[in-house]
Amino acid sequence: MRDDDGHDLRHHGDAEVRGTGADLTDLAVNVRSDTPPAWLREHIADSLGGLAAYPDGRAAREAVARRHGLPVERVLLTAGAAEAFVLLARALKARHPLVVHPQFTEPEAALRDAGHAVDRVLLREEDGFRLDPAAVPEDADLVVIGNPTNPTSVLHPAALIAELTRPGRVLVVDEAFMDAVPGEREALAGRSDVPGLVVLRSLTKTWGLAGLRIGYVLAEPDIVAELERAQPLWPVSTPALAAAEACVSPRALAEAAHAAHRVAADRAHLVAGLAEFAAEGVSVAGPAEGPFVLIRVPGAAALRARLRERGFAVRRGDTFPGLGGDWLRLAVRDRATTGRFLQALDQALISG
Repeated sequence: MRDDDGHDLRHHGDAEVRGTGADLTDLAVNVRSDTPPAWLREHIADSLGGLAAYPDGRAAREAVARRHGLPVERVLLTAGAAEAFVLLARALKARHPLVVHPQFTEPEAALRDAGHAVDRVLLREEDGFRLDPAAVPEDADLVVIGNPTNPTSVLHPAALIAELTRPGRVLVVDEAFMDAVPGEREALAGRSDVPGLVVLRSLTKTWGLAGLRIGYVLAEPDIVAELERAQPLWPVSTPALAAAEACVSPRALAEAAHAAHRVAADRAHLVAGLAEFAAEGVSVAGPAEGPFVLIRVPGAAALRARLRERGFAVRRGDTFPGLGGDWLRLAVRDRATTGRFLQALDQALISG
């Protein structure tokens, strides 16, 4: 799906590594590279003995509710965050939906597919891609924003996002990458004092479960009920339910917290390495707070092709509204992988 400005709203990082990209080092997809861990794979495998029965999501839903200190009526399990965007677009009767860009394009694509005319607020590079609540029109009755935002890696203050609430407005905050932020600071998940708040979480990023499709919605009970009515029967599979319950356990939360600190250290290493190429025109949007960084570099499309020749897949940035052809997104990886990438980047810049 392309918008009026030619942005391909359905282009995602996995497209960079399909087919001939199978042998590339993947810096295009924001999934933790050492996942799922063995204990989680074994737990999911153990659930396969129950496939003859229809999925029963009650235990997983209760586990998610406990994890966030919420009643179960405020939790809806979904087949990944992508399903949640579709449910929101189809079930809520928004008259003036608005998406804050640059950000993950699937919310706008889902709204357009459902027949909505979508307004936009474009955050500016010169402002550090930071939110200005005053830029959102008062009559917007459905507002979507990511935090930390994909692809800019900006972490907006929770209090600033909460300023977007209005009577009659649904405020959707995509927190798919929040568990990669140490301490989950600025999270709104678990808050019940923000009227109209809908928080989306994904379990596919930190735990490497993109192929399983599991996420959840946290919202007021009436919104949850409306979204649930739009779901098909048994929308989440038994293995995905088992994964959801496991990934919000105390053991998993402790492991995710440790991983978040490791990602922060690895990201700092990547950003420091990229700073060495400032003379070649490479700049990093920031400060980055997610498990990825956004860089601007002249001739990004050609550079991306030269990096592929050297074994690295990176995410093009020009499919995100608000960004142009000079942007690339890089997933944070371990120091050894980053070292190899920086060498390849040096060669690719020289050869250009």
